[in-house]
Amino acid sequence: MKLVSDFKDFLRDTVNLNQTRIDLLSDRVDAIEAFLKDSDWEPQILRYIEQGSWAHDTIIRPVDKGEFDADLLVKVKPVEGWSAAQYVKELGRVFRDSKRYGEMTVVYDYCVTITYADDCKIDIAPLVTDRVYQGTLEVCNKRDDEFDESQPIEYTRWVKEKNSYSGNNSFRKATRLIKYIRDIKKRFSCQSVLLTTLIGHRIEWWDKDSMAFADTPAALQTIMGRLDDWLQARPDKPKVENPSLPSQDFAELWNDTQYANFRSFVHKYRTWIDEAIEASTRADSIEKWRRVFGDEFAKGENVKKAEASVTERARAFFMDGAAHLDGLVDTVIDYGVGILPSVFNKPPHQQTPPWPMADIVSRNVQVFAEHSGTRLKGRGHRISSGEALAPRGGLWFDVRVNKFQAVPSDCYVRWRITNTGAAAMAQRCGRGGFEKPTDGDRRWEGLQYRGIHMAEAFIIRRSDDRVVGQSAPFYVVIK
Repeated sequence: MKLVSDFKDFLRDTVNLNQTRIDLLSDRVDAIEAFLKDSDWEPQILRYIEQGSWAHDTIIRPVDKGEFDADLLVKVKPVEGWSAAQYVKELGRVFRDSKRYGEMTVVYDYCVTITYADDCKIDIAPLVTDRVYQGTLEVCNKRDDEFDESQPIEYTRWVKEKNSYSGNNSFRKATRLIKYIRDIKKRFSCQSVLLTTLIGHRIEWWDKDSMAFADTPAALQTIMGRLDDWLQARPDKPKVENPSLPSQDFAELWNDTQYANFRSFVHKYRTWIDEAIEASTRADSIEKWRRVFGDEFAKGENVKKAEASVTERARAFFMDGAAHLDGLVDTVIDYGVGILPSVFNKPPHQQTPPWPMADIVSRNVQVFAEHSGTRLKGRGHRISSGEALAPRGGLWFDVRVNKFQAVPSDCYVRWRITNTGAAAMAQRCGRGGFEKPTDGDRRWEGLQYRGIHMAEAFIIRRSDDRVVGQSAPFYVVIK
């Protein structure tokens, strides 16, 4: 069953960015624009352009206490003699030197990011026009000190055109739902611009007024079905052209493993969506939609299930002493680490910290991970906690405090690496102790044994060897 009314409620109450956040975002952008107008940043500002999910109206509410990003382009005239890097560096300088934004500012390759105390951050990127010839638009690559051609306005126009072919904004709504699946399940990696492009190519002008996009669940089923068909016909990573700039391949945002994982899970979710729509009773349909979206879908309904919930099954695996068996790994791969019982994080072989705890221990400590083929390779692809990975290559773990700040110099980092899984235990690799960083504060760990593993960062004050910060577990699921 489609359950159109339930989808309307689910989007409004759970998926869509609520109006309070939208209004606050607008106020913050106005403040940034006023700040730049009065700053000593040299480029002449022509206009500001919304970009990304914000501009496309596909932005969603952050899940699991995450953040939502808003992208703001600053269109400027070229400054004589300036290199690409100068635009970004100088923009970063004016924000970092200010009392208002100084501690909130981080400078990246293309943009300056302002991170607020709540769940919002704004990326501000210079967009230089008419540097090469009249009408050219270029973003600035600070790392390589190069200008990269960009067509953000044309891309936004393309997304809006695709949405115009659907009824009741169903294309945009389905796009938000697929992003929600990505964020809540954490089963695959796909940056929003790549995901939006893949989705956009699944609707054409002849779809206008058709039943395939008549409502939100129909649009979701159509898009996932067409996307799955396209992916299954391409076992190897294909090219995904930027529709507004064909020379740019968005598929470069993936590695081969991430593409294979995305392909696999789109196929799985396509099947689940079909089963939910084909269900003959409301209760059965709600249960099947919850397999896709979690228990927030139709959350006012008390649906009696014929079998134990997924969480109860996971707890049964654990309590029966089978936490390291394949059944639990497969269940987590399907439903995400959110179904793990709390006791999973404290297996018997895990060591307790040898350092005493400070009076105040910050939990505002974040672990990030990049997947790389080898330890010596350069930057890898960012992965999410709980993302399913093949047993190849490894991960570089890094740590930040207060969302984006480096660990203070008066502290040091130790990593607790906890392995689980039948293969690791059989090889006597059931680690649960503390390790020193490999490079700076970062830690390298190879991917080898099937299981659900954890990495945690502990921050210890040098003056008294007390723990002052501890991260939540970063889950590594090896297939």
